[in-house]
Amino acid sequence: MFWWLSYLALNFDKNGKYFMNIIASDSSSFDGLASMLEGYDCPAILVSVDYRILAINQHYREEFGDVPLQQNKRCFEVSHGYSVPCDEAGEDCPLSATLQSGRKERVLHIHQTPRGKEHVDVEMLPIHDSQGQLLFFVELLRSVSVASVQDSSKKLVGSSKSFNRMLEKITRVSHSDASVLLLGESGSGKELVAHAVHQGGHRASNSMVTLECAGLTDSLFESELFGHVKGSFTGAHSNRVGLVELANGGTLFLDEIGDVPLSMQVKLLRLIETGAFRPVGSSTVKHTNFRLICATHKNLAQMVKAGEFRQDLYYRINVFPIHVPSLRERQDDLVLLTNTLLKRISERKEYHLTDSAMQVLKQYDFPGNIRELSNILNRATLLTDTNMIERSTIQECLEIDRELDPLVDTSSASQSLSTTDAGEDKEWLDLKTAEKRYLSELMAFHHDDKEQVAKVAGISLRSLYRKLE
Repeated sequence: MFWWLSYLALNFDKNGKYFMNIIASDSSSFDGLASMLEGYDCPAILVSVDYRILAINQHYREEFGDVPLQQNKRCFEVSHGYSVPCDEAGEDCPLSATLQSGRKERVLHIHQTPRGKEHVDVEMLPIHDSQGQLLFFVELLRSVSVASVQDSSKKLVGSSKSFNRMLEKITRVSHSDASVLLLGESGSGKELVAHAVHQGGHRASNSMVTLECAGLTDSLFESELFGHVKGSFTGAHSNRVGLVELANGGTLFLDEIGDVPLSMQVKLLRLIETGAFRPVGSSTVKHTNFRLICATHKNLAQMVKAGEFRQDLYYRINVFPIHVPSLRERQDDLVLLTNTLLKRISERKEYHLTDSAMQVLKQYDFPGNIRELSNILNRATLLTDTNMIERSTIQECLEIDRELDPLVDTSSASQSLSTTDAGEDKEWLDLKTAEKRYLSELMAFHHDDKEQVAKVAGISLRSLYRKLE
């Protein structure tokens, strides 16, 4: 133990206040603490049990800016701008979690930085003396480069709880070589998540090779995956390198793994287990080394029970499952996603939605998820004559889909906010009844999440409780 650490342990009281005085008054102790933090290869801070930042390292200064230590700033004040600890502000608090568990804890946070809000992977390490007494915490902070809280043309974007839960899993698994299975509805962005897992790992400098498994016959799947030699089948006029060979050193992404023909699954299993394969028509065994990421919108467990998917293959690819939330689960991200997609759609002209147009989107459940949202916004930029997209334009976009496919239900968006051409026989509700019906439908749609309902309705939580009485 360092001499200054022993010195602190002997003078540390249960509230941490005397410890603070020691740090402030003993410059040699302070220098020792700061020197310890310089041993970390990422931004690091020393935090007292009452959340006060005692020291920071150079990596922290370079990435997040300096902290005036003499002001006794608390970590939640600097990182979030909160006046209370994170767990009291509705977020996970790594310090509080470490106090409860007695061991290191790790959470994903959104921090205020000189560049704006950013996702940060936070690891909290408790420091004890030789008698097991808790002295302070070392907090390690690593920026998550594969996602953004702001408009971004190249990254995952989001800040909702469901998005952050997914992102936390991405950061945990990225640095390993564990097989990842992405589970989510069509259009929810599983391929972008696969890229994020790849880019966050040590194979990022090599390629991520994608094979879309849906619709492939046995022979085509085998040829695409393993390659073939000239003359191995009709039309094989030259040798072709397979995708598993191209993925050597990088990542192989099998999209819609649930559609792999059953007869081919045993060959895929052997590839995963041994890294060995033979191109179609060749007797030469080749070897490859890749990280495997699979994705599906199907229930593979049910397919295993039905005999439609091999159980041994299922366990091989399902080492680390990640749920990719649907757009319905990411309502809080809708505005951010809309702004981001509009910038990706048109780099030359800047488009905006009016508040009423955004309300129409908020009432729609997006069965096609983010892919459908992108389609609607693409259509809207073509239908509008200005850079401002009105409510009527969004309603027209939704109506087009309903005309093309009667099974697509856009009524929730179009009927709730549009002015209908009702006849004289329409029964008009009084305002109070209409309001109660509206709030009742919102409560049902958001599974009784009163905070979300109040946000969508544009009223305070207290007002909502009063109106629901």
